[in-house]
Amino acid sequence: METRPDENAVNHSTTLTNKQRGNEVTVRPATLDNSSLLNSQDERGFTPLMWAAAFGEIMMVEFLLQKGADPRTVARERESALSLASAGGFADIVNILLQHGVDIDSYDWNGGTPLLYAVRGNHIKCVEALLRCGADITFEADSGYSPVALAVALGHKKVQKLLEDHILKLFRGPVSVSDDT
Repeated sequence: METRPDENAVNHSTTLTNKQRGNEVTVRPATLDNSSLLNSQDERGFTPLMWAAAFGEIMMVEFLLQKGADPRTVARERESALSLASAGGFADIVNILLQHGVDIDSYDWNGGTPLLYAVRGNHIKCVEALLRCGADITFEADSGYSPVALAVALGHKKVQKLLEDHILKLFRGPVSVSDDT
């Protein structure tokens, strides 16, 4: 008996290959009504949402989230949609994911966090969004670099200044004037 491939299955490898070649990729509606397919993971553990975040496909990210894609899923090497969007410099997607309860300080097997990836890529708007939402600036990558040390090492002066200003804001507390002299 001949077996036929499931017409509703999402073939992530084919989708990625087509996307890399610059071809438009469409997803059939039947696929999107099935949450198990919507959150299915490919051989790397990536979901359709992760791929959309990695390629900066904001409309697809919004659509997948609306349909029930889980933004908290992590891949085999602990990559997340947030870390992929941060690494790619897609600040609008970073902001959307942050509104959906993702772990802002998730780390992957390389010890990278979304903030570290945004710093490494010199993605100022991503760094701003992550800091605004409380990303931990003390996490270090496996290489030993904190976000500030990484910005300095890579010569990313604007990101370095942004991080330093953020640290100064954290140390500035409300100033109270005392009558006791």
